[in-house]
Formats: sequence, structure tokens, C-alpha cells
Amino acid sequence: MAIHKNISQALLGLVLLSTGCTEFIEPSIEKKSIILLAPSNGTETAIYAQTFWWEEVDNAFQYRLQVVTPDFNHAARLVLDTVITKSRFSYTLDPGNYEWRVKAENGSSQTAYSKAAFIIQPSSIEEQQVQLQSPVNNLITNQSSTVFKWLKLFGAEKYQLQIDTSNFEDDTALFFDKSTPNQEFTVNLTKDKVYRWRVKAQNATVESKWSGIQNVTLDKTPPGVVFLTSPTNEQVVSKNVSLKWETLSDAKKYQLYVFKSDGSSVYSPTFPIILTAASYSFTEGKSGEKLFWQVRAIDEAGNFGAFSELRSFLIQ
Repeated sequence: MAIHKNISQALLGLVLLSTGCTEFIEPSIEKKSIILLAPSNGTETAIYAQTFWWEEVDNAFQYRLQVVTPDFNHAARLVLDTVITKSRFSYTLDPGNYEWRVKAENGSSQTAYSKAAFIIQPSSIEEQQVQLQSPVNNLITNQSSTVFKWLKLFGAEKYQLQIDTSNFEDDTALFFDKSTPNQEFTVNLTKDKVYRWRVKAQNATVESKWSGIQNVTLDKTPPGVVFLTSPTNEQVVSKNVSLKWETLSDAKKYQLYVFKSDGSSVYSPTFPIILTAASYSFTEGKSGEKLFWQVRAIDEAGNFGAFSELRSFLIQ
């Protein structure tokens, strides 16, 4: 038994050397520090839309960002509390005194918070930009009814939303152009196209700059029909069975069904299964069973294509 134990330990040591310990032991980040970049401590600005930015921490999976007013020792209001995976986050604030802090986290440890204070001075909305919220930039969707949302801008009484299918070159030929006192508007997109949208704030005397332009694509066209390659129809195969089909350029993933011998009852709770590859190793089934299978494509917008032909195979 001792010999076997020593051999096992030696093999484990070789595995650790060849693959690296990080795959087995998650590095602790609790002694690391977050370095804040902007807004730095003591910043005073008249810009309401702030981008909170810090240096990334190695082996961190996510960051917790919090913003309060006026500071964490005398917090009157929690303004923001969010967990993100990137090292920057944009948010629009009212004039006032603020303090922000960030800590890094992974599955087993976290850093201490780093914090900084800043002040936003009152200013005319002429110097400001509205921050767009959703749909996220470059979204591809198959939903015609789309809710456009943006953050509140201090001093605004209403907002003008414009949507265009070119590049806002002709204000008289826009797809959509309306004002609203709200911070969202539902619009029905009509055709499969790329839509560009922007927002500006207005009050009785002045208006803000236009926001940045973001894109949303409507795609209601389903992908093509998948062509199955192997096994061929009614082929006798050995277990395990490699199910393969041709890839489609407009497919993001595939839905595979395997049916029992009646051709309509799913073989097991595994199915249907969603795959990104154009193949699947079917390890179930018994000798002598005749099974059926078919595949359909799913595009980036979530449209399902028509099913492929229904094929059968017989397990030896």
C-alpha cells in the first residue's frame, strides 16, 4: 500500500508541474491593492457623466463598485452598488459631494476597498451629454418592440430620442424623432436593418450635446437548413456515435435532437441540447436500437432555422 501511495503522490507532482498549480489552487488576492485612476481623490468637475476607472488586478474575476454621497463615514445615500467584470464603469450623477470605492474579488478571496472623494459642481446642461443605457451597443435582436433607455441628466425637463437607419445625415428623413419627459421610450422597429440612436436633453432655455451614437440590429430572418453529414440515413454504427453536420455562416449555435425508435420521443433528458460545434458524440444507446436525429441552426439574434431532415441510425 505504501508503494502505491508513493507512486500516486509522484504522479500528482508531475501533473502539478506540467499543468501549473493555478488550475488547482486559486491564487489569493487579499494582499493586493486597487489603484484608482479616475476620478482621482480631490477631483472637482462640472461634468455630470463620470467614468470610474482603476487598474486591473491579476486573478480577479470581478469588481464591486460603490458610490455614496457625501462620503462613507457620513453616507446620506447609496448612489451606486454594482458588480462588474471590467475595470471601468460610466454613470451620470447630480451635482454634489461623492466618495467612491472599489474592491476586487475572485472565488475565494478579495482585496480591501480603495476609495477616493470628488465633487461635481453645478453647470448648464449645454456642457453635458446624456448617457445611453439600453439596448447595449451593437445588440442584435429579433424583437421588433425595443425599449430605449438612458440615464437622468440633472437640469433636464425632457429628452429628444432620434433613431435613423443611415447616419443622421438628413434630419427630415429620420426613422424616429420624438421628445419625452421620461427616460425611456418603446419603439417598434420595422425592417431587418441596423438602427442608430441618440438622445439629447432639453429644458425651457437650452439643450445638451447629443449623446454618443449606439447601434441596434433587427434580424428576424431565420438561418438556413442544416445539412447532416454523418452517419448517413439508416447507417449501422458502433457505439459511441459521432453525429456531424455542415456549419452555416449565419448560425451561432445548433440545437440537436435525438429521438427513440418511434422518431418523436426524445431519447433522454439530455435532449434537445444546444451546441456551438457542428458535431456531437452520442454515448447513450444500446446494441440493436434504432434511433433518429435532426438538427436546426440558431443565429445570433435568437432565430431558429427549419429542422434538417430526420435521419436514423442503428447501433450494432
